[in-house]
Amino acid sequence: MSWIKVIPFEEASGKLKAIYTKIKGPNNQINNVLSIHSLRPHTLTGHMSLYKSTLHHSSNTFPNWFLEFLGTYTSYINNCEYCYKHHFEGMKRFLEDDKKSSALHRHIEDDTLSEILNDQEMALSNYAKTLTLKPDSLSEADITLLKSLGITDGEILEVNQVVAYFNYANRTVLGLGVNTENEILGLSPKNKDNDTAWNHE
Repeated sequence: MSWIKVIPFEEASGKLKAIYTKIKGPNNQINNVLSIHSLRPHTLTGHMSLYKSTLHHSSNTFPNWFLEFLGTYTSYINNCEYCYKHHFEGMKRFLEDDKKSSALHRHIEDDTLSEILNDQEMALSNYAKTLTLKPDSLSEADITLLKSLGITDGEILEVNQVVAYFNYANRTVLGLGVNTENEILGLSPKNKDNDTAWNHE
């Protein structure tokens, strides 16, 4: 499952068991990207707080499928198979359109997203790509371009935080050898109104 020791749900105790109980999914599943924190439960708390607030919060304005798409795209760029698989399934669940999901999957891998995304979505995807691969090349002009397409400052911040989160998650996974063994893919917190509702469904 990973290159370092991980404490499974059945062997957890104390603070770790309390956090695991909050985030568990079906059959007490703890996603491997989360259980990798088991030797340092305080970083698991930080990870879940960041994940929930960036991707699954009621104050977000973009639809969940698009935020999951950005995570899927960022993970593909980073060659993070774990997050790519997980969040493609998450995107698919929120989109509820298998045909469009398959098309997005194909266009991500073919680098032809302009054929399926609208102008705003494509511009934000380009921003995500640059933020991931060449963050130091970004300038105010890039933000001005997004604004010229009718994207608000708050929406830009929303996308920035989602992409930044996925770069963090991708590096956690890639740096510690996390894989999808024994996992149900695409589970996520459903209660957007409660910041501490972390259970995965």
